[in-house]
Amino acid sequence: MDFKRHRRLRRTDAIRSMVRETALRQEDLIYPIFVVEGEGWKHEVPSMPGVFQISLDYLTEEMQEVESLGIRSVIVFGVPKVKDEQGSEAYHDHGIVQKAIRQIKEDVPSLAVIADTCLCQYTDHGHCGIVSDGVIENDASLKVLTETAISQARAGADIIAPSNMMDGFVTSIREGLDEAGFSQIPIMSYAIKYSSAFFGPFRDAAHSSPQFGDRRTYQMDPSNRREAMREAASDMEEGADFLIVKPALAYLDIMREVKDRFNAPLVAYNVSGEYSMIKAAAQNGWVNEEEIVLEKLTSMKRAGADLIVTYFAKDAARWLSQ
Repeated sequence: MDFKRHRRLRRTDAIRSMVRETALRQEDLIYPIFVVEGEGWKHEVPSMPGVFQISLDYLTEEMQEVESLGIRSVIVFGVPKVKDEQGSEAYHDHGIVQKAIRQIKEDVPSLAVIADTCLCQYTDHGHCGIVSDGVIENDASLKVLTETAISQARAGADIIAPSNMMDGFVTSIREGLDEAGFSQIPIMSYAIKYSSAFFGPFRDAAHSSPQFGDRRTYQMDPSNRREAMREAASDMEEGADFLIVKPALAYLDIMREVKDRFNAPLVAYNVSGEYSMIKAAAQNGWVNEEEIVLEKLTSMKRAGADLIVTYFAKDAARWLSQ
């Protein structure tokens, strides 16, 4: 009989390991953390089992655990006590993210600290920019976002990750960082961020739900593919050093196309809704959590991701070490 014997390369575990095309490593994982004001606070997010809001007195212990697991980078989200129209706590040197960055860099200096640069957690209306008469003002927002990025770099952030989806945000932040003496700080742009139903649990964790309307005038329509390529091209031209696709799992086709078209490190954001669905299914005994998580994260690497932001980072690092 004349046919191909593909199964020869699947016969034993050793042979399967020899021909495995995609590798998932601890170093590929970026762990998100939610830091809150106050002391003695470690509160599990109801819609995200295993994910906690923590105060600064728990932060160093958490970061030491992350480092011990072989994870090399974290992305910091802040939950301030005070919110206002301008999101002014986002860019104050005493802001919660700035304090967290300084503490991590002092206590666990080997970690790369990524600062999420947005306003939604800091504004009383919950939008990612400045609002005037119910409209999110693009150019007025850029000024505040740039001030925020500079304050985060001043606090010691290794990478600035703007997630606001305002037009021109990479140009504005790049120019601001350069003028402030931070030309060495890279920008990890949320270049392609869809207006997704998968973000719900994150808004629980970051207290960032919009108080009116939605974010469809600045986040992308989930139906669009060509628009994603335009967004990525603009950010590359404006000086982005990394490109993020968010969410990841429902947009693996977009990720693959971005990887093929653009010569920059690609980051998949495995978002909160993707996390919570698996957690719920695992808690009900419907799926094997370890197997399904590692399969899912590997699919993101196979689609072209160099790095993955995921709430499963600590668990995945433990499983990979075994």
